[in-house]
Amino acid sequence: MMALPGKAARGFTLLEVLVALVIVGTALGASLRAIGSLTQNSDGLRSTMMATWSAENRLVEIRLARIFPAVGKTSYACPQGDMALICEENVVLSPNPRLRRVEVSVFDAAHPERRIIKLVQLVLRE
Repeated sequence: MMALPGKAARGFTLLEVLVALVIVGTALGASLRAIGSLTQNSDGLRSTMMATWSAENRLVEIRLARIFPAVGKTSYACPQGDMALICEENVVLSPNPRLRRVEVSVFDAAHPERRIIKLVQLVLRE
């Protein structure tokens, strides 16, 4: 467009355009970080859910079989879906001789130092 005589041309200066680009770039960067955080949270929730299922499966198995587990610690593979998990079962005595405390901890097989979840149940001798 051509400016009318006597009137100054209107438009954005280069500085204004650069400031607007910096603002848009900052907003896009923050959006990408937020999306990445949501993805990580989703993966964490999925692994926690799968680990919980594995631990609950073992505790339900003990309850349904009506067994009084022996004191000690055992480890075994307890995959769930496409996740390779390791369950560690620790049975300890309780102050009441008719009860045993069963602790099932679930670890990621790829990172065995990282415990995902630990569930505890008391088992009664019948």
